[in-house]
This record gives sequence, C-alpha cells and structure tokens, in this order.
Amino acid sequence: MESKAYRIGIDVGGTFTKAVLIDNATHDVVGRYSVLTTHADERGVAKGVVEVFRNVLDRSGVDPKDVIFLAHSTTQATNALLEGDVASVGVIGMASRLESLLARSQSKIGEIELAPGRFLRPGHRFVTTETLNADTARTAVEELRAEGMRVVVATSAFSVDDNSSEEAIRQAAVSLGMAVTCGHEISKLYGLTIRTRTAVINASILPKMIETANMTEASVREAGIEAPLMIMRGDGGVMDIHEMRRRPAMTMLSGPAASVAGALMHLRVSDGIYFEVGGTSTNIGVIRNGKPTVKYARVGGHETYVSSLDVRVIGIAGGSMVRMKDGRLVDVGPRSAHIAGLPYAAFADPAVFAGDTLELFRPKSDDPDDYVAIRCADGTRYALTNTCAANVLGYAKPGLHAYGNPEAARAAMAPLAAALKCSVEEAARQILDRATGKAVPVVEQLIAEYGLDRDQAVLVGEGGGAGALIPFTAERMGLQHTISKDAEVISSIGVALALVREVIERVIPNPQPEDIRAIKREAFDAVVRLGAAAENVEVTIEVNPHTQRVRATAMGASEMRAKTRTTMVSEDEARAIAAKSMGVPVEAAEVVAATDRMRVIQAEIVEKHLKFFSKKRHPVRAVDLDGVIRIQRSDGKVMRAHAQQGIDVLKRFWEDNTIYNGDSVIVPDMFIVVGAHIVDLTGIVSLDQALAIVRTEFEGLAPDVSVVFVAVAGARR
Repeated sequence: MESKAYRIGIDVGGTFTKAVLIDNATHDVVGRYSVLTTHADERGVAKGVVEVFRNVLDRSGVDPKDVIFLAHSTTQATNALLEGDVASVGVIGMASRLESLLARSQSKIGEIELAPGRFLRPGHRFVTTETLNADTARTAVEELRAEGMRVVVATSAFSVDDNSSEEAIRQAAVSLGMAVTCGHEISKLYGLTIRTRTAVINASILPKMIETANMTEASVREAGIEAPLMIMRGDGGVMDIHEMRRRPAMTMLSGPAASVAGALMHLRVSDGIYFEVGGTSTNIGVIRNGKPTVKYARVGGHETYVSSLDVRVIGIAGGSMVRMKDGRLVDVGPRSAHIAGLPYAAFADPAVFAGDTLELFRPKSDDPDDYVAIRCADGTRYALTNTCAANVLGYAKPGLHAYGNPEAARAAMAPLAAALKCSVEEAARQILDRATGKAVPVVEQLIAEYGLDRDQAVLVGEGGGAGALIPFTAERMGLQHTISKDAEVISSIGVALALVREVIERVIPNPQPEDIRAIKREAFDAVVRLGAAAENVEVTIEVNPHTQRVRATAMGASEMRAKTRTTMVSEDEARAIAAKSMGVPVEAAEVVAATDRMRVIQAEIVEKHLKFFSKKRHPVRAVDLDGVIRIQRSDGKVMRAHAQQGIDVLKRFWEDNTIYNGDSVIVPDMFIVVGAHIVDLTGIVSLDQALAIVRTEFEGLAPDVSVVFVAVAGARR
C-alpha cells in the first residue's frame, strides 16, 4: 500500500506560531498546533518553528519521511527592520570615470529610518572600474571593515548588463570572511539609487536571517524530514532556504502573503477583497484575476525593489476594545484586549456578569483613560470587543472562531447599554458601526483603485477575528462575503499550499517578440531552479509603456504537488459553479467556449432601469477542471478560434472592443485562454504589445488547438 504524503505549513505571527499538517492529495487539514512566538529566545523564532512542526507530527502520528513539503512564513525580516536589529552595512559603489560623478552620489545612501529613532547609516566607498582589481577591491572592503561594517554591498552603475565589477567585490569580501549582497542579485532594473538602497536593506538583515535559516534547517534535518525547506516571500510565493540566505529582504510582509495564498489555494478565490482579521489589526488587500495585487515595498518612506503584497493595515480587529466618554461611544480601538491583558466577555460564563458594573480605565500608561471594562462582582475584569458585539447581534455564528457565548456577551453589554441609554442590541450595533467605519473607506478605495466590479467584490474573511467584522461590513456595503474554512489557521494553510514564484524585470524600450521570449524563458528557468515542476509553470508578462519595464512572473507547483491531481469537475458541475457565482439559475449558465482544460460560461442578465428602460449584461466565468473560477467579469464578450487564426482574431477582437471617444482611446481588458493557462492582457495599452506577448504564447501550438478570447470593452477610463 502506497504511503500518504503530507505538507506542513507554519505561519510565524506576532503572537502565535501556528503549524498545520495537510494531506497532499486532498488538501484536508489533518493536524494543527500552535505556540507563542519565541521572539525573546536566544534562537529567536526558529525555536517556535521547530517546536510546532515537531508537535504537529507527533500528535498526528505521521512519519517525518512522509512529509514532502515544509514551508514557513516569517516576521523576522520585518521585525528586525522595525526594531533596528540590523547589521552595519558598507556600500562600495562602482562606475567608469565618465559615469562616476553621478554614480558616486547615487550609490551613497543616506540614513534610512527603520522606525522612530532607529536608523540604518551605511558606510560608503567608491572605486572607478578602470582602477578596480583584486587589490583595490580588497582595500575598499578592509576600509569598511575597519569602520565597523559587518556586511558589504557591491553596487555598480550598469550591473544589470555587466555584473563583473560587483562579483570582484564579492570575491574580496568573501576572502575576508564578510557577508556580501550584490545589486544585480536584488533586481535587474535600472535605477542605481533604488537598487542600492534595496541591497542595503537586504544586507542589513543578512547575518540574522542566515543564522535563523541554519538553525531551522538543522532542526528539520535532525527530525528526519528530507523535503526541501521553503520560506514564504512577501509577494505570495515561496523560495527555498538557500535563496533566502541570499535575498532575505524578499520575506518582508510574508505573514499577510501567507493568508492570501491560503485564500487563493484553499478557498479558490478569483476576485475579491481579503481581510486578515487578527486580534489587534486587520490587513486588507485585493485578489484580482486570481492573483494578489503586488507593489514595491517602502521602508522608512523610501521605495525599494522588494515586491510585496499591496496591503493596507487598519488598527481595528476582533479584539479591539470600546471607548466611551460623556455618555457617548467615541471609538473602538486601537488598543486590543490582548494588549490590555483582559479576556473577552463573549467567551465567559454568563453567570459571572451578575451584578457587573462598567468602569473606564487606561490599558497602558500612554493610552487615554476612556477604555471600557466590565468589572464582575468577584473583582475580575473583562473587555467588551468587536467580537462581543458580533455575538450579541448574531453575526458570529457557530463554527466560526469568533463564536463565543451570546448570552455572556449580552449580559456584559448591559451596563454599557445603560450608560448609552439604549438597548443592548443598539449598543452592539454602535460598536460595529464605529469599527467597520474604519474599514469601509479602505475597501471603497481599493475597489476604485483596482477597477473592481462591485458585484464581483466579494469580501473574503481570514484570521481568527473574521467572524467579528466581515459579515457586518459586507451587509453595510451591500457586498457578498465568505469566511475561509479553517480561517484561524489560513496563513499556515497558505504557506503549505503556496506556489514557487520568481519575478524577472527588465527595462526594454518598445519590446519586440524576441525580447518577450527571452524574459519569459529566463523567468521560467528561474522558477524551475527554485523547485517548480516544469510542466506546471505559468509565466505572465506585463508591459508598462510609461516606465518601459517588462515584468515576467513565473509561478508553479513543486514537483511533488504537481503530480497530484484532484477529481476533475464535469460540465454540469462547472455550470453550477459559474451559475452560483453569477447569481443565476443553472439552466441560464451556458458553456459558450472551451479548451481541453477550461470551460468559459456565460449568462444573460436583464436589469431594469427606471420604469420603461432595461439593460442587458453578459457575465462571464472561466472555470478550470479543478472547479476554480479563473476569470470573473460582470459583463464581457467571448470569441472562439483555433491557434492558427489566433493573431488575426486578436487584432479584430481588440479593435471591435476598443472605444474611441474624441481624442481618447479606451482599450479593452483582454484575456486569452490557452489550455489551462490564461494570458492576462489587462494593463496592456497597445495592440502591438499585446501581439508581441501572444505570439510567444502561440508558438509550438498545433494549428487546430482551441483558444478562447474574453474581452471587457472600455474597462479602463
């Protein structure tokens, strides 16, 4: 009998380190364990990581040899920067004599404020490439070491084209026993200042991250796990531990990235606004076309070339406490019950609140003194939180992590209601109104910024506090919502199921098909080197005509996961999935086109406007054979073709769906389905660029292979 295979995902949060054990074939959670995150231990967070993976194995009775994938997120890079726990960094800039005047100033990075009162102040040397040799390289490194620098950054003006100068500095630094980061390792984009600044940030956390990586890997091997150890990146992918030793800055914001990966892979979300609701704060971001939205991270107000999720953080969550002044509810949060050291009233026995009274207090010395606590007859105190209010009003339902004891929540809320001179239900509603008032503007901003269709903007709840905020927010905004199964460990699930990811970027004016092919191949090869199965890799190309940047994003499952396939959905099941998403009867959902791995389904919806007018729209969904919605639009057009006609069809379909309005031209959002792969042309503003990308996709296809075009006319205004 063939033994089962398992995946372990570990999320290192600010408070808890949580591990889940997942059946590789079914993706079911078969074990979980958590400990307090070991920030203060001499081994740092590595101790907690080791403890949870050992315990989740022991308690589940799984042989370590049956673990085929082990990955963890980490807050260590972010925390090291926020706490100023970084190594001193010396920069060696290089350029030719002709370029040296500008390059000298661009490679000299001023102080970077990591947190209030905490600064990174890099040292600096400059060498012209004409004088660079083994001796001058060694001298520059020795001078920086004499100034107390622990790590060297080698940065050359045009290292994206020729990295030999940076490699010469690397050899000198390594020979002197110093860690080193080269600019060309961090980014292939031009922009010496930003590339150097990013390398400095990377170098500053290099020693600590390498130490943690070594301890974690040694413990994993000692436990008998032979699978590669992977680390979550801030952009939603994973990289192996050897790559993390080289580019630790890529792990910044890997916690929020883990929760998004969980929504994408476990809940199978295509488009939506995700909320990762903890006890103290909430991360909010966008999933668009089945991918999280990614931007460059900023550190100390400065731009870097570190890709991370576009996450908005608000100081409201499941444990946020109520504030009252002069008989009015004035705010909720930002202080949480966790930080105040008080238990939630919603999780108590209702009997303890007999004879309870309301009192105002100051949780921390620098907090205002208007936070509400409920003091019981025996002297114990409880916090009133968003979770308590959600239990009173029935939004936190059985089965959700936020569900407690509604009767206890009601009893504890009574003194507050009396002080506010309203009913218990009205007091609870005031709490949630005030709390979600901080989330609603963020959601509205994201919908507008990313051009989401409101009827597609599903709110996706993740984290233990999701049940406290998401249902009320969705109701208030008139949006759909869903809360992830196993929401309290969704980040750990996301780590376990995350895809290997790599991004290659180049500055290419007017990219030609051969340029697109080259960068696509480079991204493909890079992600395969990181452990993705070659037959499972998808590469997405983005062209920004304003910055002349071409970005190739390659993603793929690891070898072991790629070999496992779930049961394929039938056509009727695909229609049912699409119909539910579109809000129409199953019989109204029609398969209008298909490839061998994808079905494209449409319906017709008639919307009444005023008394005599109506408008038709045709929502479209592309559903793959695993039952995942890969394209989701409220109105679109679909066209079928064979690969041999694909280029001509694209030209015609693009033109038919372009809107000419005076001097402005509004191009369509366009998708092309090729097998199981979706070529996403959203953001491409010229037909020539679209053709350059598509030609590389059609290469090697048999002439009669079916492809499907989906267009949303006038999507960007």
